[in-house]
Amino acid sequence: MEKRERFSSRLGFILISAGCAIGLGNVWRFPYIVGKYGGAAFVLVYLVFLVILGLPIMVMEFSVGRASQKSAARSFHVLEPAGTKWHITGYLAILGNYMLMMFYTTVAGWMINYVYKMIHGDFVGKTPDEVGAVFGNMLADPFQMIFWMIVITVVCFGVCSLGFQNGVERITKIMMSFLIVILIVLCIRSVTLDGAAEGLKFYLIPDFGRMVEQGLGETIYAAMGQAFFTLSLGIGAMAIFGSYISKDRSLTGESLNICLLDTFVAFTAGLVIFPACSAFGVNPGEGPGLVFVTLPNIFNQMVGGRIWGTLFFIFMSFAAMSTVIAVFENILSFSMDLWGWDRKKAVLINGLLILVLSLPCALGFNVLDGIQPFGTGSTIQDLEDFIISNNLLPIGSLLYLLFCTRKNGWGWKNFIAEADTGKGMKFPQWARFYVTYILPLIIIFILIMGYWQKFIA
Repeated sequence: MEKRERFSSRLGFILISAGCAIGLGNVWRFPYIVGKYGGAAFVLVYLVFLVILGLPIMVMEFSVGRASQKSAARSFHVLEPAGTKWHITGYLAILGNYMLMMFYTTVAGWMINYVYKMIHGDFVGKTPDEVGAVFGNMLADPFQMIFWMIVITVVCFGVCSLGFQNGVERITKIMMSFLIVILIVLCIRSVTLDGAAEGLKFYLIPDFGRMVEQGLGETIYAAMGQAFFTLSLGIGAMAIFGSYISKDRSLTGESLNICLLDTFVAFTAGLVIFPACSAFGVNPGEGPGLVFVTLPNIFNQMVGGRIWGTLFFIFMSFAAMSTVIAVFENILSFSMDLWGWDRKKAVLINGLLILVLSLPCALGFNVLDGIQPFGTGSTIQDLEDFIISNNLLPIGSLLYLLFCTRKNGWGWKNFIAEADTGKGMKFPQWARFYVTYILPLIIIFILIMGYWQKFIA
């Protein structure tokens, strides 16, 4: 058996775990829902939920990883009491990681494609409608979709093939450092545009009135959902990094640092988007439209817009790739833990597997656009996203939670002993009742509401 690799530094652990959590939802979903539900007032509610929902589950996932020294594929086998069936959770986690990459590689490919388009000057002199058409044409072109998906998959597996410290840790550290620098530079540019003040006011001054207008219940659910989904918890994507970290630091403090970094990126993305939208009188819509249509239109009107646009899409590519590399590392560790493969063999087989599994999503916008699982206009990607976001993430999180708090699982004493090993912030003992009895109900509520909104509301 190979000796388990280790992070070379604490910074590496924090940046990579944050890189896994910082994904595209931070940039295209967070600013939009912040705007919709009352700006800064919503951010306050969201932060509360991040601490009471996301943080405990993250600590649990890291604890299971560190105590077992395995990926999610084997960690439950190591820690579960004899005769119990908790290890089935590991198979759900494996499914979740593959499922996430079935559509994430395609979307990450769009980002790199747009870096190329920006540098190439594809948007220069185009009307807003023509800019929108560039995105539509990309989706309709199976060659473009598959080509950039392959580029992302090959590059990210290439990074993983260099080993954990030399590849994953070293390159993610560089990417995350650049990501933060580029984000701050874009933020300074955006807030100093003429007419940016309106957007800043909207984003930074709490408006509880708008929150009430949208309905308090809906606002609270939106904050819960964003806090829950932003950290990619429940599929063991974080647990793997727990298995690579030493016992020098307690896990609650480290998890809090990761949550703060994740929030910093999401929040700063809003400081880039809202002032720019208000400066140029554009509505900051949601989803891909914001990133691929609205923002290129804004960059077109900006002095030096091609440079700012290129920087923005490099930032987006790094956000996407940090997640892809983290999840690929998890997928590789499944193969190495389950079948004892070496890293090269795991890279080769999983690389080919992910390329094949990613095809339905890439082709779902063009060749396979007749497949509309949720009715007119829906795509294969919507189905894949629904399976992971509305099912595997909440169910997986619930199972981690029960495993760490139930007597017939790993149990509270073992969990606390692992979480609190090392210097730093300890997991609060008074939270035991809350995480054992209340938090599971909140996750079940999120799970049911996901179905309610999808099929009934």
